This record gives sequence, structure tokens and C-alpha cells, in this order.
Amino acid sequence: MSGDTEELAKDLGPLAALTIGVGTMIGAGIFVLPGAAIAQAGSLAVGAFVLGGAIALLTALSASELGTAMPKSGGAYYYVNRSLGPLFGSVAGWANWMGLAFASAFYMVGFGEYIRAIFGLQGSIDLVVVELSYLKLVALVGAALFIGINYIGAKETGRLQNVIVVVLVAILAVFTVIGALRADTANLPASQGLGPMVTTTGFIFVSYLGFVQITSVAEEIKDPGRNLPRAVIGSVLIVTAIYALVLFVMSAAVEQGFIAGLGDDQIAVVEVARIIIGPVGAIAMLVGGLLATASSANASILASSRINFAMGRDRIVTPDLNEIHPRFGTPYRSIALTGAFILVFILFGNVRTLSTLGSILHLIIYALLNVALIVFRETDVVEYEPSYTVPFYPFTPILGAILSAALIAFIEPRFVIAVGAAFVLFAVLWYVGYARSQATERGVLSEYVLSRSEEMPASAVDAVSAVQPDGGQYRVMVALSNPQTEKDLISLASAIAKQEGGKVVAVHTVQVPDQTALASGAANIEEFDPGARELLENARRDAETFGVEVETHTVVTHRGVEEIYAAAKQYDADLTVMGWGPGDRSRVEGSIGEMTEAVPCDFLVLKDRGFETDRVLVPTAGGPDSDLSAVIARHLQSEYDSEVTLLHVADDEAEGEAFLREWAEGHNLADARLRVETGDVEAAIENAAVDATMVVFGATERGLLSRLVRGSLVMDVVDDVDCSVLLAEKARKRSLRERLFGLD
Repeated sequence: MSGDTEELAKDLGPLAALTIGVGTMIGAGIFVLPGAAIAQAGSLAVGAFVLGGAIALLTALSASELGTAMPKSGGAYYYVNRSLGPLFGSVAGWANWMGLAFASAFYMVGFGEYIRAIFGLQGSIDLVVVELSYLKLVALVGAALFIGINYIGAKETGRLQNVIVVVLVAILAVFTVIGALRADTANLPASQGLGPMVTTTGFIFVSYLGFVQITSVAEEIKDPGRNLPRAVIGSVLIVTAIYALVLFVMSAAVEQGFIAGLGDDQIAVVEVARIIIGPVGAIAMLVGGLLATASSANASILASSRINFAMGRDRIVTPDLNEIHPRFGTPYRSIALTGAFILVFILFGNVRTLSTLGSILHLIIYALLNVALIVFRETDVVEYEPSYTVPFYPFTPILGAILSAALIAFIEPRFVIAVGAAFVLFAVLWYVGYARSQATERGVLSEYVLSRSEEMPASAVDAVSAVQPDGGQYRVMVALSNPQTEKDLISLASAIAKQEGGKVVAVHTVQVPDQTALASGAANIEEFDPGARELLENARRDAETFGVEVETHTVVTHRGVEEIYAAAKQYDADLTVMGWGPGDRSRVEGSIGEMTEAVPCDFLVLKDRGFETDRVLVPTAGGPDSDLSAVIARHLQSEYDSEVTLLHVADDEAEGEAFLREWAEGHNLADARLRVETGDVEAAIENAAVDATMVVFGATERGLLSRLVRGSLVMDVVDDVDCSVLLAEKARKRSLRERLFGLD
């Protein structure tokens, strides 16, 4: 499949990030659920919201640490998947994605209630194929509107959130102050006991979904190390305080029984405002409710689509959902699919079912998120370096996990718990039936257990081994930049992919000046590279002639070769094929990058003087890079019926023949022609290459400093022979000493 992908632009400032959390939580918590909460828990409805806030705060602390350590799109899903592995990642991903979709549907039904109240809409409308209440119709239209807003981009979403939340808080502040002046504790309804209070907490917990969703757009937050914890923790504290104040005012400012006696078509917060402020107060609350429910739905759609995007990136769902819109820079396919689920849920769900399903699925995620934090800490992951850490570790995440899981048992109606369990079972079956064959990354916990298999209980090792991802298809990434070499690079990559039973991932990098924003570059790709689209279309056609699956991507970047490394990691390439440009005097790795990181996968670099594979020469002295050369020669032999010659230069001809014969048999090249030379290595290779159409040999094992001081045989041969040269480098980890001075 084709798709142009680039890094998500960092558009969201600290206020926009905070308002995503506040805006998501404040809608249902204040404007839809208080009436039902007070009727169910009485005076302890305030306690239900405070208890919900306390449970949310525990997870908010963990989410803040995880978010600063790994500011990645996907939020809670990403942390669980990276920590506990793709099986739990599938559970967390589906629960987070569907939980937010249910919540978004719930918010939009609340939006419909306010529209109905404002315009006095009653009854239903006959749409030929179905009869819809006006409430559902409004909810569907409103959802479609906000799906469209998110389709346009995060920047527009953040600006909209800023406006909505500022107006909303102002309305609530006036309501709270005036209501507090009329409040009388004698008006508080009778307490229904702790049991109903906890049950109410489970019912209204959907009101606390916004804070973790801030981490879902962490890749788009400016300075996430500083702004993310402030937004996550701050949104929980702010909203919990608002809930407590407003619930108290609602309960104490009107006579006992007033709220319980309201009709189904009356909204509690509006009617209370009518009593304590008058018609103006009721109108203000109607406007506030409209904005609040819209704000919640808008922020939830934003977060849910990016969770879906992250799942596609990890192949829990199809990677085709990763495609970034060339103009808006948003994962538009993810948004469209998420929007479709929301519309279906609105059509078939009611307020209580939608809200409780949203609560259950998110409580599952919050429990897993806290466990994920513990795994990261206890396994001592090297790259895990958060700029914020939770207080009172490990008690904070342990308590957060226990309370999140325990609250599910108190949720009513009971059948909704069964529906939530069914979603978890579906996610497990989805992993076993689909995602396991696609996913490639093991979780930190799996790596920890398997790396200590001799120390761990056999049952634990067996359980971890049984659910490991199988790695999916062999993936050959080909880095394209020059139309003149595109066909040869694609032919090489496709031949290898065909022999491996894999697929080709064609990546075209478009480098823009540092002064140009990536989002601007993505919107104007043709200005920076007029032939970009044609290049990838040609690559697709050429690859398909080999009968292999192919996907294409455009990466907009400020960087050069470093972006090829990043792309190889992002697309989980097993092998990367790239061209050797004019003036390239380095190995596959640049000299600076070589000292700082390992090659992310096997690499082939082609010095293209015509892609002819009739006679392939493979010089070898052994070693892992020569092993890769043998694999490539074998693939060329199978695909093109190439004549392969193996060359070894030795001081003693007899010993050289023995080495080369054994090496050939060990690499399934026993039918290759063997050639042993003595004397100067460079001269021997150049002489043998006179009759060759391509030379394939491994990158030198000599280190960076050695090559900088004394040069490199590889570089000299590349320049001196007349045929094409294919340089092979095997992915492996090496110490800094080895990278500087070479292997012993």
C-alpha cells in the first residue's frame, strides 16, 4: 500500500495540552451525569466524584512519568505495548481505542440532549430506512462535524479547545459563586451509603478520561518533558476541584428532592441554574453544556484516532492506517475509521451503556498502565530516562493498579461488565489470529524474562515464549532519491524480497531546509522535489513485476542519512538497500553516527554502474559481513541464474583453498567457482573484477579511527573497478572501543 508519512508536527503548546485534558473531562462530569449521580448516591455524590479523582490522580502520576520518558503518539497503549508486549498491547490498544469511541459517542448524545433542550425538539424523524429520534440525529450530525475538525489537524483542534474551555470555566465559576451564596447544608439529600457511592464512582468515571489522552498526543506537544506532567496532573486536580464545588452547590442550593423529581427530558444542572440564577442562568448553562459536551467529544476523537494510528505503526492493526495526509499532516485514515465506530455507537447505544463501557475499558487500561511503569522501573531499561518520576514509588503505581481494577466490580448494570470482558477476549483473539503474525517488537518484560531464562521458573519462560510475535514478513526497505538509480535499486531489493518471501518498502526522503517547518514541507513536497510522486509510482510498478508486495512512503526531514536509519527502525526493516552517491567516502554509517549508534538492520549499498548480475564476484576473508555477502550472492544466483565466483586472498594457496572450500559449503555456495590468490589484496580483487559484472563484499571490520588514519581497502576497490559494487554490512551491536578501533 502507498502512503506518505512523516513525523507529526509539534503544534500543541502547554495551554492547548492542558485544555485537551480539562476539555475532555469537564463535559460529561458537570453537564450530563450529576443528576443521576445525586439521585443514586445522595449527599455522597460529591464523594463519588472525589474518589474518582483520587483514583485518576494515581494513574495521572504514572502517566506523567511514562509520558516524559516516551513522548510517543498512542499514550497509554504505547506504554503498555512497549512494556508488557504486543499481547497486552492489543488489549490496551483496543480498550483505549474503543473506550474513547464509546466515550465520544456518549458525549455527543449529551450534546444532542442540550440541542434538544435549547430548541425544544421532541419525537423522531423518519429517514426511510430507519426512524431516528431528534436527539440521535443531532448527535450523529455533531459527531460528523467534530470528526471533520480533527481531520483538518491538531493545531486547529488545540485552538478550538482553548476557546471552549475558557468560556466554559467562566460560566461554571459564575454558577459556583452565586450558588454558594444560596447553599444550605440542610438541603443536602440523605446519604445512600458507601456502597452506592462507590457504584456511582464506577458510573461517572467516564468523566476522568481526558488526562491520559494528553499523552496520546505527546509527539505533538512542545517541550513534553516540562509541559506534559503539568497538563496531565493539573487537569485532574482542576477538574476534580470543579466537580466537587459544582456538585456541592447543586445539592445544597435547592430543596431536598428537587433533583430527584426532575423528568427524563430535564437537565439537572440547567434546572438548578434556573432556580438559583433565573432564566439567564439557565441559558448560560445550556450554552455551557453545549460547549462542554462538544469539547469532550472533540478532544476524545483527537486522542482516539492517534491511538489507532499508533496501533497501526506497531502492526497491531494494519499499517495502512499510518498514512499521513499530505496537506493537513494528520493520520486521516485513523480519524475516519474511528469516526465510523463513533457513529455506529451513537446509533445503537444509550447514555448509561455508552458511559459505563467507556469507564470499564479505561479502568482496564489504567490498571495496565500502572503495571507498565513498574516493569520499566524494575527491569532497568537503559533508554528509560523520564524527566519526571512518581512520588512514593512503588506504592503509587501498585495502589493505582489495584484500585482501577477493583472499581470495575462495582459498575452497574452488570451485563456491561460482561461486554467489557468480551472486548478484552476479542483483543486477545485478535492478537493470536492476526497481530502476532504482523508484530515484530517484543515487550520489555518478555526481553527481561527470556534473557534470564535459566534463572526464571520454566512456566514463566514457556508462557512468555508462547505469545511472542513471530516477526511478520521479511521487509526490504529501499531508500530512493535519484530517478536514475531507482530501477536498479528496486530490482535488487525486489529480487531479495522475492527470495525471502517478503515485501519491499520503498522510502523516498525529501530533505527541506532547517528554516522550513516539516508540516510546510509536507504540504509542498512537489516544490522541494517535483519528481517525488513519479519516483514512487515507478518504484511500485518496477517492484510489482517481481510479484512482491510493495508499500511506498515519503519522509519529509531536515536530516540526511540519519533519516534513513530512523526510517529503517520505523518500518522494521530487516534489510535496507540504498545507493552510493557521488563523493561518498564513508561506510554505510557516517563517521559521527558510527560512534553513537549501531546499524539498525542489515544494509546493502550499491555503487551502480549498471545492474548486471551475470557474473558475481564475492571476495571473502570470513566474518559476519561476508556472511551477508554470501546470502545476497545466493539470492542473485537463484533469481538471475548468476555465475558466482568466490575469491580469497591468502599467503598460502593450499590453506586458502581449504578455507574457501569450507566457507563455500557452509554458506550453501558449494557450486560456486572458487578462486584463490596470493599477494596484494586490492590488486587481486581488481584483477578478478575484470571478468565480473558485479562485486559483492562485506564492509571492513576495521574501526573508524583506523580507517580515518590509514584509509580503507573497500573505498579504494570501489573506485578502481569498472563494474557495479555492492557493499554489505550486517547489523550487530558493537562496543564504543570496537567502533573506534575495529574488531580484534
